[in-house]
Amino acid sequence: MKNAARAAQQFGVSVVNGFTGSSIWHLLYSFPPVPDSMIDSGYKQFRPSGGIRSWTCSVNAASVCARSPSDGDRVRHLLDEAGQSKRSAIREEFGFNFDPSHLLWQGVDPVEFIREFPDRIYHCHIKDAIVTLNGRSGILGSHLNFGDPRRGWDFRSPGRGGVNFEEINPALNQAKYEGPLSVEWKTSAGPRAMARASLRVCAKARLRAEPRGI
Repeated sequence: MKNAARAAQQFGVSVVNGFTGSSIWHLLYSFPPVPDSMIDSGYKQFRPSGGIRSWTCSVNAASVCARSPSDGDRVRHLLDEAGQSKRSAIREEFGFNFDPSHLLWQGVDPVEFIREFPDRIYHCHIKDAIVTLNGRSGILGSHLNFGDPRRGWDFRSPGRGGVNFEEINPALNQAKYEGPLSVEWKTSAGPRAMARASLRVCAKARLRAEPRGI
């Protein structure tokens, strides 16, 4: 991934989007119990001395928080470690790929995420999901593949799930986000031709970068 950042720099690209990985993903559910020190060690890897995101060139890294808890407290903890508990010292190259679909199924308001971390959103996915808990399904998916109706949540084409893109647009503009709006079409609920409808959803929600000051 460091080579990808070096190549991006040669093309004048300022952001590389990807996954950080985590040594504590498998400890999401605290059983068998583990000491707090083991969880803390996973966050400490994001410190400047921890070996993650230590680029040798000036390219920002937008990290996806898809497979780890994305609630505000945990994200704040992550940023604190990246800055060694000093907000002003957080490395500029560390930020987030804003993906509202994953925030939705975790019960996090995507708009509140933008408001909480406006200066750390380096990339944006236009991606939707739907929560389908019915008293029998579980939110973690129960090892069922995407598209299985027994799941408690699944991806949908933008505009066909639970994400309110019309509220996300002004929040991104207020955050002065000027990066790309990348439509990530991922759904098992229809033919690929539905991907074109995603663009119409973007147009309806006026999802576009607006000039600052408007």
